[in-house]
Amino acid sequence: MSGIAQVMDPIGRAAVEAARVLALAPEPAKNRALESAARALRARRDDILAANAADMREAEAGGSTGAMLDRLGLDAARVEAMAAGVEQIVQLPDPVGTVLAEWTRPNGLRIQRVRVPLGVIGIVYESRPNVTCDAGALCLKSGNAAILRGGSESHRSSRAIHDCLVDGLREAGLPEACIQLVPTKDRAAVGYMLAGMTDWIDVVVPRGGRSLIERVQREARIPVIGHLEGNCHVYVDGAADLNMARAIVKNAKLRRTGICGAAETLLVDAACAATHLAPIVRELLDAGCEVRGDAHVQAADPRVRPATEDDWYTEYLDAVIAAKVVRGVDEAIEHIGRYGSAHTESIVTEDTAAAEKFLSRVDSAIVLHNASTQFADGGEFGMGAEIGISTDRFHARGPVGVEQLTSYKYVVRGSGQVRP
Repeated sequence: MSGIAQVMDPIGRAAVEAARVLALAPEPAKNRALESAARALRARRDDILAANAADMREAEAGGSTGAMLDRLGLDAARVEAMAAGVEQIVQLPDPVGTVLAEWTRPNGLRIQRVRVPLGVIGIVYESRPNVTCDAGALCLKSGNAAILRGGSESHRSSRAIHDCLVDGLREAGLPEACIQLVPTKDRAAVGYMLAGMTDWIDVVVPRGGRSLIERVQREARIPVIGHLEGNCHVYVDGAADLNMARAIVKNAKLRRTGICGAAETLLVDAACAATHLAPIVRELLDAGCEVRGDAHVQAADPRVRPATEDDWYTEYLDAVIAAKVVRGVDEAIEHIGRYGSAHTESIVTEDTAAAEKFLSRVDSAIVLHNASTQFADGGEFGMGAEIGISTDRFHARGPVGVEQLTSYKYVVRGSGQVRP
């Protein structure tokens, strides 16, 4: 048995046993574990921040980009947000055991479709230590055991956060193996999770950059819930309010540039380009955002750099945006369909007909009207938190919260029926 197998196989076996217990755990026990974990996050805030500071120093010394450091970094507000997110998950209805549909057949058989956990979920992620908290808490609430493999750059932070989750499990009398953190930084552990733990892991959820997602989708021998990238668009329609458009575009791009819901392409209707384009572009440039545009956008401000064909496909995750003038909502929809990643798109307009056309015809997981793409977040959707935003078209799409981490089974009750 290889060294990685010696580490990972006991984790898998323990997760399966824990999942059997957790699938039958009453809601009050799961909520007690989450409430205790939230208290521990607050009580150990300084320990978490100290661990994160060590991770940050190591990442900076290793030459990590500003965007990666933003995803990795924690402060008091982010720790509080994690604790508050766990408390929001407590308030969500327990999905396990929910009857989705029921009917009676002519022969008297009574049939119910009932929500059940997926089982054991492997989560592979980079940089963001808050995923340790979000993923662990969501899996717990939805009755799934979790095996978490965080990025090596965040291993100290993730371990400190995981300790809080384990405290909650212990206080509630639930198996500590309900939420396990892979203890090794060896990248071979990821490959082993994807191809060597098919007897134990039921589904894997990757969260990170394109290279990680592609690796998971290429190597996994178990089902995957994930997305390749967030090439998100904001389309400013000819009937857009200028002040609203300026505020939405700036927020969508610059609130946090390193998240998958950050806008990467700006599309402006030719019908309002004379009045709207220059002010929006100028505001982005003045805020320190690089703009790469077509000829119309370059003419609006001399600081704009020429856009290449590759720019329309690019998820920058940085203070860079591609910008283009299009001829109306139809051309905007066509551009998004060609270059987008089916993640999140927004239209800014006071024209209801244009908005409804955009919302119905753009085939992305999330479409918005007069709102920033940065609302692409499970917490903002009232889900408490999310493991990620799925661009898949089956099982789960959009924010993956507690309901999306369940499947269903059919429960059939009879009175002696036999099939003729």
